[in-house]
Amino acid sequence: MSIKIAFLFPGQGSQAVGMGRELAERFPVAAQTFAEADEALGFPLSRLCFEGPEDGLRLTENTQPAIMTVSVAAARVLAEQGIAPALAAGHSLGEWSAHVTAGTFSFTDAVRSVKARGRAMQLAVPAGQGAMAAILSLDPTLVAEACQEAAAETGLTVQAANLNSPGQTVISGALAAVEKASALAKAKGARRAVMLPVSAPFHCALMQPAQEEIARVLAALTLADPRIPVAANVTGGLVTTAAAASDALIHQVTGAVKWVDCVNALKQAGANLFIEVGPGKVLCGLLRQIDSELKSLNVEDAASLEKTLAELRS
Repeated sequence: MSIKIAFLFPGQGSQAVGMGRELAERFPVAAQTFAEADEALGFPLSRLCFEGPEDGLRLTENTQPAIMTVSVAAARVLAEQGIAPALAAGHSLGEWSAHVTAGTFSFTDAVRSVKARGRAMQLAVPAGQGAMAAILSLDPTLVAEACQEAAAETGLTVQAANLNSPGQTVISGALAAVEKASALAKAKGARRAVMLPVSAPFHCALMQPAQEEIARVLAALTLADPRIPVAANVTGGLVTTAAAASDALIHQVTGAVKWVDCVNALKQAGANLFIEVGPGKVLCGLLRQIDSELKSLNVEDAASLEKTLAELRS
């Protein structure tokens, strides 16, 4: 059977101090990627990735370009090794990394844009007013029901934000509404409802000001049709044109990340090997929850790169 590779790119939450350093030390193309990011942003993002401090890396406007830079560096190292994807997807921020790899826009444009995206998302809701929670082991339709009931009861925004796997749905909105929806979800049979340590309520209607800013940012960029199909978070389908890519990236700011649908779209398009490209292994874990038959690898450092190359060449 021929191998058809899909690259998966992680989103916010996968960051860790030290990420990307080993790749930059060992591979000139990775070092060059960090140098490009530093120049594009006008500050040493590479040092923040390699050395921290952690609280600086955790700032949304830094986290997003940092994760993208590590992901693109890893993808470029794989390209030098002759490993190229036939399809791609990214979780939230990761959708931008997927489009860099697909050639939809340049890395320099993208890294500046996601810094602006992170800043806009941070500013959209005053600190402490929004929240997100992971609802575990409850059917997504019942999670949606809990959100609707909580919104009606509180008069505040709460909605499903990340449909990560059949047993994990993240909700987002105003703090009181998220707390109420979490309690209702537990009453409906959820195993747990876990408040997440996030700085803003991403992927809900409260992000509308950030969505408008992203629309302005994308309008100023030159986009090309992606060279490979990229799954869109907001629809769960594959995009193949510049216009569809831009529309998807704008609307995902307030829309839910339909990750289960994205994975299924890649699978239906023939993907039979998934490589998580960038820091962490969150998406490999979700992949197992979505379909335990799917084969996944990851590349975030020298050891994981060697392991993935060995698997591919065996």
